Amino acid sequence: MSLLPVPAFADNYIWLLHDGRDALAVDPGEAAPVRHALQALDLSLAAILVTHHHGDHVGGLAALKASGFEGPVIGPAGEAIEGLTQRVHEGERLQLLGQDIRVLDVPGHTAGHIAFVVECEPPILFCGDTLFGAGCGRLFEGTPAQMQASLAKLLALPPATRVCCAHEYTLGNLRFAQAVEPANPALAARQQADEAARAAGQPTLPSTLALEAATNPFLRWSEPGVRDAARQRAPQPAPSDDAVAVFTALRQWKNQF
Repeated sequence: MSLLPVPAFADNYIWLLHDGRDALAVDPGEAAPVRHALQALDLSLAAILVTHHHGDHVGGLAALKASGFEGPVIGPAGEAIEGLTQRVHEGERLQLLGQDIRVLDVPGHTAGHIAFVVECEPPILFCGDTLFGAGCGRLFEGTPAQMQASLAKLLALPPATRVCCAHEYTLGNLRFAQAVEPANPALAARQQADEAARAAGQPTLPSTLALEAATNPFLRWSEPGVRDAARQRAPQPAPSDDAVAVFTALRQWKNQF
């Protein structure tokens, strides 16, 4: 299986997973980049996966259907998305392109956000706007407790899991991560590597869950340095052992960063 981030809009990625013949597309906010990638690789679109309802993730559905796509469009059961043919939630499993795909509920960015885990080796995580390279999504509809629980669920996946986020936000997120943990050597190494990738016109994604666990402050609520930084920024001191309070302080700080 081959994995390809297809750029869309200013900083979105539409992910294509393909076997050299058939492909599935994840979060097609635009139709044209999908069509161009399929044509360039001589692929047929077999299925579409959708993580949540925001327009930059679903805006291309109607145009893809109008251009002849008749396959399944699979998305969250808890969100109103026009064009879905199958609505799924945690516990359900899909069989697409010969791959087992597990659905996870990961509310926070939106109330019904889901993620898809392709159970190949190593696994692939399509996480939409829940987890970003060195960051996480804003809380538009969910609560800090929901988002922290969703991130903890993703953190429990195998460390080698390839993390396929929907936006190229990594360099900006790394600047914030450096403010939180300036002494973290893994951050300095990641920033150097990712800056070089972007300078060469390459994506910083997919990352791995191991890399996120080592460098993403929103997954490092148990680290003493992250807790200390969060306590200093919280409106009221966050208890050092309270993961939700630490996450809340970090998210509020990042919103103003």
